Order: sequence, then C-alpha cells, then structure tokens
Amino acid sequence: MADWADTRVSLAGQGTLVATATTSVSGGAVLATAAGITITVRVTNGLAPVQGDRLLVARHGSVYWAYATIPAPPTVAPTPTALPDTAPDTGDSAPTPKPKTTTGTLTCVPTATACYRDSSWRSDGDPTNSFDLYQGRYGGSSYGRNTGCAFYGSKPHTLNGATCTKATVKLKRLSAGDFAARAVTLRLVSQTSRPGGAPTLNESSSGPSLKINDSTTFTLPTSWGQALIDGTRGGIAIAISSDSPYIHLAGRGSWSAAMTLTISWRRTSS
Repeated sequence: MADWADTRVSLAGQGTLVATATTSVSGGAVLATAAGITITVRVTNGLAPVQGDRLLVARHGSVYWAYATIPAPPTVAPTPTALPDTAPDTGDSAPTPKPKTTTGTLTCVPTATACYRDSSWRSDGDPTNSFDLYQGRYGGSSYGRNTGCAFYGSKPHTLNGATCTKATVKLKRLSAGDFAARAVTLRLVSQTSRPGGAPTLNESSSGPSLKINDSTTFTLPTSWGQALIDGTRGGIAIAISSDSPYIHLAGRGSWSAAMTLTISWRRTSS
C-alpha cells in the first residue's frame, strides 16, 4: 500500500473520485483503488459496497468517504415510453379544416365543326367535320336554312364537379351575306359529336355583332360553361328560325382558332 501522505498528495484537488472497492465493508470502511492508488475509504451509513463495486468518493479533511455506488450499465436497452396515438383531450372541439380552393382554365378545341342543311350535313366545300358554320339562308336560294355547329367531345366534362366562373368562345366572320356588322344567334347543342341527323338545339343567346373578317373572343353565359362541364350539353351552334341575317363563320378547316372554347373553373374541397 502507498504511504498515506503520498496518497493524500496524489489525490488532492481531484474533487469527487471514482474508486473500485477491493474488499467488502469491514469496520465501516473498505479498501479501494483510485487513479492506481490504494486508499482506505470510509462508507456512509446505509451503504454496503462489496468487492468490485465502483464508488463515488469525496475527501473531507484527511478522510475519504464513499457516499454512493455506481450501478452497472443495463444489459438490455430500456423500452421507450409509447406516445399516445392522439393528442390528449383538452375538452375543446378540433377546429374545422379550412376548405381548399383550386382554380384554373381549360381550353377545348372543337373535335368537329359542321353545318346542317336540308336534312343532311354539308360536304360541298370542306370535309363534313371541318366545315364552316353558317346561319340562315342565302337570299333566293332553294336550299334549306343552315345551322352551324361546333362539338367538343368529352373534354369539358373532365372538369365534372367544378364550378364554371367564365366561358369564352373564339369567332371569326367570313365573306357571305352583306358587309354590315351582323349578330349571330348562339345555341347550346345536346350532342358532344356530330349526330347522324339534326343537332338538338337548346338554350339561345345573342352573340357578337361582326363585320366580314372580324374576329373576337366572346363571353358566353356562365351557365353555358357549367352545362358543358356537367355534360348536359356538348356543343355550340349558330342558328335562327328565319332566313336572315345570313352569316358565315370560320370552321376549323378555315381558321385554326375557330370556335375554341375556354372554361375558367373553381373547385373547393375540404
């Protein structure tokens, strides 16, 4: 064993020490090693270390006191405390989630433009499904009254469930009839594609007044855009119950933008 004076000098100023008991308690003390030095350590009341225990040792005056043992590390990792699946009930109702609103525009190029006259679809100029749109009857003609149509297929219905906020259509007047500005009469059509017989005409609205070679983007009734979204209507026509004004509008064979429909929409979800 090291000289007691040497032990005090070697361990002085180290504060709390970690020592290992080399004997069990006898006479209120144990032998222990700390920093390679064997020292006599008194134990506090209630502490009963055995050989091999690691001790927390404090020096008081010239006496070393063991005041606690350091337990061995666990051999099995502790099980973490499970968190509750839900937040604790505070007694208050959860706030109602704010609805999410999405907006956008959908552009629908007609799948066909056609003109119905004398119980058949005209093919005396452009192909039947790319024909220009005519309204009324050419003065003095023995042919019947014209109904020009644009069909949009199923594309507007891809917005099913959305709300129409605006609907527009592109129109261009070509040479026919007189040169003064004349207004077309717009109709909604039931069919989404050209039927074998006459188109089914529904709602009516006054369209723009155009001179020959004028073009415009015309705003339709919002309800028309909604009907196209909902699928209850599938096309737009120009038609009147009289012979005049006789008007000629471009179909998709004459103008790439002819009868292009644009629907602005809004959809709200929780």
